[in-house]
Amino acid sequence: MGTAERRQTPGIGTAGGATARRGRQHPDLDGSADEGPAERVVPELREAYRPLWVEEPARRRRLPDPVRTAAVRAVLIIAVTLIQAVAAFLCTMAGSWLAFPMVLSSIASTVVATWSVLDVWVTRQVWNQRNGVVSTPSSTARALRRERRRARRAAERGQGRIRRRGGAGQLSHP
Repeated sequence: MGTAERRQTPGIGTAGGATARRGRQHPDLDGSADEGPAERVVPELREAYRPLWVEEPARRRRLPDPVRTAAVRAVLIIAVTLIQAVAAFLCTMAGSWLAFPMVLSSIASTVVATWSVLDVWVTRQVWNQRNGVVSTPSSTARALRRERRRARRAAERGQGRIRRRGGAGQLSHP
């Protein structure tokens, strides 16, 4: 008898039934209730069953690859710097000969960590400049631009009327 036949064989005490159950943690939660008294009790479990997580759409877009790479590098450098600073502090408190070299290396690591954070910022700015940022102006910005445009056009029309009148609006004559 093959594996497929054994899994289809009903029976609690048979080898086939034991093989069929071994693969599943909760036979009732995945919707199969083929045999046994335990399956009669589990509808309460099925009602209480909830998935571990619910996938939701991302609130923000994913960072571009170069920016993400720089950010990961910065986080790793900052973590090493913090560990090094704690080790330098503990060596100083213990009076160890390693205290002075650790403090010097912690200062150097702080400079490198600051540089790595600036690298993330610069990389992000460069990526935005090269690839453009998809942005939609807010309605207030759009309304302000519209008002400025209307005022500019009205001023241009007013200047055109003055010119057409033959210079009657000029204060001085050339």
